[in-house]
Amino acid sequence: MKNLTIKHIAIVILSGTMMCTTTSCERGLSEDAEFATFPKNPDVFIDGFSGGLQYLPFGGSKLDAFKVDTQTKYSGTSSMRFDVPNVNNPGGAFAGAIFPDMAGRDLTGFDALTFWAKATTAATINEIGFGNDFGENKFQTTLTNMRISTEWTKYIIPLPDPSQLVAERGMFWYAEGPENGNGYTFWIDELKFEKLGTIAQPRPAMFAGVDRDEQTFIGSVIPITGLTQTFNLASGVNQTVTAAPSYFAFKSSDTDVALVNGNGVVTVVGEGTAEITATLNGIRARGSLTIESLGEFLQAPTPPVRNPANVISVFSDAYTNIPVDFYNGFFGFQTTLGGAITLNGQNIIQYINLNFVATEFKNPTINISQMTHFHVDIFISEPITTGDFISIELGDFGPNNVFGGGDDSAKRIQFASTSLTRNQWISLDIPIADFALASRNNLAQIFFISDGTISTILVDNMYFYR
Repeated sequence: MKNLTIKHIAIVILSGTMMCTTTSCERGLSEDAEFATFPKNPDVFIDGFSGGLQYLPFGGSKLDAFKVDTQTKYSGTSSMRFDVPNVNNPGGAFAGAIFPDMAGRDLTGFDALTFWAKATTAATINEIGFGNDFGENKFQTTLTNMRISTEWTKYIIPLPDPSQLVAERGMFWYAEGPENGNGYTFWIDELKFEKLGTIAQPRPAMFAGVDRDEQTFIGSVIPITGLTQTFNLASGVNQTVTAAPSYFAFKSSDTDVALVNGNGVVTVVGEGTAEITATLNGIRARGSLTIESLGEFLQAPTPPVRNPANVISVFSDAYTNIPVDFYNGFFGFQTTLGGAITLNGQNIIQYINLNFVATEFKNPTINISQMTHFHVDIFISEPITTGDFISIELGDFGPNNVFGGGDDSAKRIQFASTSLTRNQWISLDIPIADFALASRNNLAQIFFISDGTISTILVDNMYFYR
């Protein structure tokens, strides 16, 4: 997708005329000055495009996925037709485009984008909404997983805060892929902005309404995600849309600890605790972020200099790393969040809400039969109490090199609270023989497992050596 920078131009219309022949001439605006306003045209597609609209497909989309259809329509003479391609279609992997009016429109007098739609088969449209203009997408609004049927149905996408939309360019956008590998066609008609007057009970949220607690360090950058706005419609349905950060006003309870900008990006600047909250159109958003900053980040120890031929590195800046599928597989029953991040210029792995988590490298697996030790550095920032532990488990896919093929081997080693230290890096060099694996030729997984009390750890310099 191409991101274009589009400059906003403010136009001022003055009553009367003014001429200045010298460079030192200055004059303020008269009381009769009027600022140009943007058109309040609500129509997007009513038997054809309204003036000023463009069709701009996403990169990778089937370019001719959209057309005007005069045969199938809800009302009038034509509709918008979208042909979603099959899997592996050489013309494009999906159907998606924006329909902007680059001149901008004033949408402050409306409360919803509405349209009628139907499809050749029951389907779920991945993303559909407005506010995408290939520029800042400042007020992008998205209805995700919109279910569509073979019958004409009216759909309503509420405007999170109409007062912000004084010069909106993105009138409509969508992105949809095949359903179970198969393409299909859907139609949209009577696409317009409306003032329904029945959009009620706004309930904004950040982090999907969850109160998050996070321990971190000075220099950490944390994006606020899960930004939504929910309204109750006249039908009784609670309609939730994903709302861009610009709709929200963010606040830090202590700016000496953490700052948050208009894009919902939090930067940790000092030691202490700060709570990040948000409002949308004056209403407090559900959810929050409480940051406990532990101060300056202590970098992991520099690994010993080893011959690279004697090292298989999974994660370390000291060596060339093997290909890794993921540092967090988000398995079932897992609460662990996080993964690889950059903190104060250093690449590390951060896990929060740790119960268990896996780093996996099955494409390809690695042969550690000639390696003698596994090294890893771990940092624990929370108090360590009796009974706490961290376990490390290695998993090998066995001779058939297939997960779950009946010959897999997995063994773990537990480190009790007496061998763990708070607020400093712990360097572990574990003999691979201690894992007692049945096979070492197709190693694919490294697990970190906690008792649940130790919920936040940092990991660095993860490699095998001989």
